[in-house]
Amino acid sequence: MGKKSKSKVDNFNSKISLVMKSGKYCLGFNQAMGSLRAGRAKVVVVANNCHPVRKAELEYYCMLSKTPIHHYNGSNLDLGTACGKHFRTTTLTVTDAGDSDITK
Repeated sequence: MGKKSKSKVDNFNSKISLVMKSGKYCLGFNQAMGSLRAGRAKVVVVANNCHPVRKAELEYYCMLSKTPIHHYNGSNLDLGTACGKHFRTTTLTVTDAGDSDITK
């Protein structure tokens, strides 16, 4: 069973890397809130160790704008690494998926 869940994580990481190469995105909480307010966000990805108040605020804005939210099964360091960056990030906002099917 562990191998099956690992492949799901790898599959989602490949979708994230495809967005990074061919799509448009924003990293960080403040940019996520701005794109949610403007209605540009297609999907929001949140790390599992995001601060609970910030996570609740993101979920509320996603509910208002009818934007899907994905809770990433890794820390902010894992999400930053999946994005191909050398820093931590708690929030990834996809504004244009490009070749990826992350919005499905």
